[in-house]
Amino acid sequence: MNNKTLYRLNEGRMICGVCAGLGEYFEIDPNLVRLAAVILACTGMGLVAYIVAAIILPVK
Repeated sequence: MNNKTLYRLNEGRMICGVCAGLGEYFEIDPNLVRLAAVILACTGMGLVAYIVAAIILPVK
């Protein structure tokens, strides 16, 4: 079994490292995650989710 843990990353981060951590966790390009975050931020809920994730996720 693969033990994956979700972290914020210091390397490759733009603001808080949430998108870089999600990209590494799901093994996709962090830029795609950033693009999705920007699109979701236009709805308002994406911005709230990003802030919550930046507070809750530990730094690796």
